[in-house]
Amino acid sequence: MAGRCFHVAWIFFSLFYLFFLPSHCFYLPGVAPEDFKTPDHIVDSAENLGEVLRGDRIENSPYTVFIMRESRMCNVVCRKVLDKKAAKAFKEKIDDEYRVNMILDNLPLVVPIRRHDVENAVVYQHGFHVGLKGKYAGSKEEKHFINNHLAFTVKFHKDPLAETARIVGFEVKPFSVKHEYEGEWNAKTRLTTCDPHAKRAVTSSESPQEESDIKWASRWDTYLLMADDQIHWFSIVNSLMIVLFLSAMVAMIMLRTLYRDISKYNQLETQEEAQEETGWKLVHGDVFRPPTNFGLFCVYVGTGVQFFGMILVTMIFALLGFLSPSNRGGLMTAMLLLWVFMGLFAGYSSARLYKMFKGANWKSITLKTAITFPATVFAIFFVLNALIWGQKSSGAVPFGTMFALVLLWFGISVPLVFVGSYIGFKKPVKEDPVKTNKIPRQVPDQPWYLHPAFSILIGGILPFGAVFIELFFILTSIWLHQFYYIFGFLFIVFIILVVTCAEITVVLCYFQLCSEDYQWWWRSYLTSGSSALYLFLYAAFYFFTKLEITKLVSGMLYFGYMLIVSYAFFVLTGTIGFYACFWFTRLIYSSVKID
Repeated sequence: MAGRCFHVAWIFFSLFYLFFLPSHCFYLPGVAPEDFKTPDHIVDSAENLGEVLRGDRIENSPYTVFIMRESRMCNVVCRKVLDKKAAKAFKEKIDDEYRVNMILDNLPLVVPIRRHDVENAVVYQHGFHVGLKGKYAGSKEEKHFINNHLAFTVKFHKDPLAETARIVGFEVKPFSVKHEYEGEWNAKTRLTTCDPHAKRAVTSSESPQEESDIKWASRWDTYLLMADDQIHWFSIVNSLMIVLFLSAMVAMIMLRTLYRDISKYNQLETQEEAQEETGWKLVHGDVFRPPTNFGLFCVYVGTGVQFFGMILVTMIFALLGFLSPSNRGGLMTAMLLLWVFMGLFAGYSSARLYKMFKGANWKSITLKTAITFPATVFAIFFVLNALIWGQKSSGAVPFGTMFALVLLWFGISVPLVFVGSYIGFKKPVKEDPVKTNKIPRQVPDQPWYLHPAFSILIGGILPFGAVFIELFFILTSIWLHQFYYIFGFLFIVFIILVVTCAEITVVLCYFQLCSEDYQWWWRSYLTSGSSALYLFLYAAFYFFTKLEITKLVSGMLYFGYMLIVSYAFFVLTGTIGFYACFWFTRLIYSSVKID
């Protein structure tokens, strides 16, 4: 067995588009078609940053017998006799369902599997299993079998203007065969179990490979075919129903209740009437009082802005087709670089908010903005990488790459955060619509349904409910090696998530202010941010119901990475909720007369 390359996971995949001009066309960099003749030699491929972080390690394969438009059969690559130690290692790999991954002309090797529930439908398994477990007829003993015979199918499309051809498909059928031969083994020995001269083959067909009618520009279409689009549409409809429900509540508050409240407050004329006022106007002197630990609050808001910008720009590029599936690791690299450059907006946002709170030590807040979240993630990632390194896995990130990440962090991201913070702190702050009293008023006892813990947990349910169906497909693509490239659906779900976080926070913030509780800053952040807790719980449910991970290290890797994802989701959704509530409070308190 050679040419093995075990991958950790495919994170995301993109659909490739061509850009047409009136008279000619061009291809995106790195994904142009390549014409093939008999190759003179094989060149190693260097991994980009995204590939290394995903765990991809590309090595040359000994399968050098591919000649364009020539069928080959029964070619022997190597002969290996396994000792007890090697056999035990293969048994462990078979039990853990390891797969062998190969690439030909940037196309991943797939195993076509026919679906029985849909007529003429085929799904593609990424890579083939190292082996399988089974029983001989009449035997109860389960044995391990190695897939030692591979039947490759290389689909090609001939260029009508030249004698060259382009590869449009790379498939394989793995077999476990006890091959036999006559005499002593040497380089010229022929197999008796697979002999083209004797017309004896392992496969059921000996016909040559015909030209495929699939053109090069469409070769990824079959890989990215979405067979369960009805479920995705159901996800969109489910999310839209949540948005419509929340929108109706927000409309009722804004158009009826708020309008009545503002009219009532503005008609109060006497001092006695003003003293009897109740509701959200009563806390106008405290509603813009800086929250407890406002420095940390500014740090998390700035980090959330950084995340929002990274995700939004990534989605736009993916929708435009700039993140091709043939560009392995391109999505991960793009997200990482965008995160680094979005540090400019993180510093700007945190500094603006910090100055509004009358803060003076902006350099300290800037440094915390640049370090707090990345340091936490880097620490978790370093521990997880050490676990992988201890298992001698090729998926471990080399120390050279770790150093490159630190260099990106401190060499580019941190300076950009300081630049953005400097610009933001120099700009004048918008005045609050109402003045803040010197002495804070006491918050009255709240009913049980407005208790901070209860309202925060309730507030996270709807944002999570808007995305949990699509979350299933994302987790499946990451951990079960399936293609995910439906960024159109994902972008719609992202917009719905933003609207849902904003609306649920505004609704609960209004109820809180009406109950004369003016401590809304952290509450607004945690209300929508608590959806990250449900995301992590769903990840645990997915682990125990969909995955068959039994090893401790593998389980720690799963929960470690999902903890990072949930932490990022908390920062993103929390920031969205805060800004929605911030806009809402400034709007309503600027609409009433305050003496």
